[in-house]
Amino acid sequence: MICHFSYLNSPLREPLLHHQRPLEPPHLVPSSPDSLKTKGRRPRISAPETEAAEFQLQSMSPLAFTLLLILISIGALGPTEAARAFFVFGDSLVDNGNNNYLLTTARADSPPYGIDYPTHRPTGRFSNGLNIPDLISERIGSEPTLPYLSPELTGERLLVGANFASAGVGILNDTGFQFVNIIRIGKQLEYFQQYQQRVSALIGEEQAERLVNQALVLITLGGNDFVNNYYLVPFSARSRQFALPDYVVYLISEYRKILARLYELGARRVLVTGTGPLGCVPAELAQRGINGQCSVELQRAAALFNPQLVDMINGLNGEIGSDVFVAANAMQMNLDFVNNPQAYGFVTSKVACCGQGPYNGIGLCTVLSNLCPNRDVYAFWDPFHPSERANRIIVQQIVSGDSKYMHPMNLSTIMELDFMT
Repeated sequence: MICHFSYLNSPLREPLLHHQRPLEPPHLVPSSPDSLKTKGRRPRISAPETEAAEFQLQSMSPLAFTLLLILISIGALGPTEAARAFFVFGDSLVDNGNNNYLLTTARADSPPYGIDYPTHRPTGRFSNGLNIPDLISERIGSEPTLPYLSPELTGERLLVGANFASAGVGILNDTGFQFVNIIRIGKQLEYFQQYQQRVSALIGEEQAERLVNQALVLITLGGNDFVNNYYLVPFSARSRQFALPDYVVYLISEYRKILARLYELGARRVLVTGTGPLGCVPAELAQRGINGQCSVELQRAAALFNPQLVDMINGLNGEIGSDVFVAANAMQMNLDFVNNPQAYGFVTSKVACCGQGPYNGIGLCTVLSNLCPNRDVYAFWDPFHPSERANRIIVQQIVSGDSKYMHPMNLSTIMELDFMT
């Protein structure tokens, strides 16, 4: 069951478990705006709440207290922050439908997109069903985030968070120009500011700031800066301006500004995904691959980009004095099933479920495309995007993966730490 709670006309409250007594809202000690390191810390619980908690424990009968310890020990009442707000920024891998409201060619609003979504209708997600933000929402006990441009995102729905992502965007403003009208990352951040103003009007500035500080943020950028910019056409403007290693350095420097701005806007828990194996998606196998092998040049680009992204994140966290930014190794998460699809229950990681041409990797997924009967046995849904089942594998590693996949910690650890602080 998905928990939901209201901030309207009341203090911020945790969602209630069955038969759980409501607790008084915590008293927060505000952080100092004068220190970058202090700003990086999450709000601290002050003495009144600690004393109240101790009083409640002391008031419990021995039998009830023993039962509580047993439930915790078996994980029935493990650390949870159900219904914390969730914000999403980035490209088509995480877009929940913003582009439906734009005059753009980067759309997923017609069948067979959404064929396995609960409504069995296209939603604007570039998936046969659920995408990565949907599955993360499931894991943190939240409702799925609505696209920020959705007219349904009003009132209490705002308190769940929002999805600002837009298919086709990249780190750079000139990425995805061929899609005409998309929400570039700078505009996504402007919308995030606008969102905070709307929530402040709803629940007050202090509570709105707290909601944002305690939220989980996901940002996915970078792939389009290669596929739909540097390598879009031979002798592209960026490829004439930069050698590939220099282009990657430039991308990382621009990405750093984006992440720093997110921090300025109040984000304190940010999952940053690297690029996947760009040269191994069906579209690139069809256009650039040789004999079914991944495109060497695009794989080289990803191999240059991802380690530098982690280094940049480490540097930012060091300056802040807190692990605000967490790197998700999307390359390895994808390569696991790309290199050994049968081990994960897929019949292929080369051929897309929906498409046409070699590897079903040419053009768009439409009602006229080839369509596989069982999406669960295909790693890729369309020429560029994983199937829902592949997304579930990726999210499982985000939640519980070791240091091979998540640095410096996975989402489960984040939730546990945030529960205790």
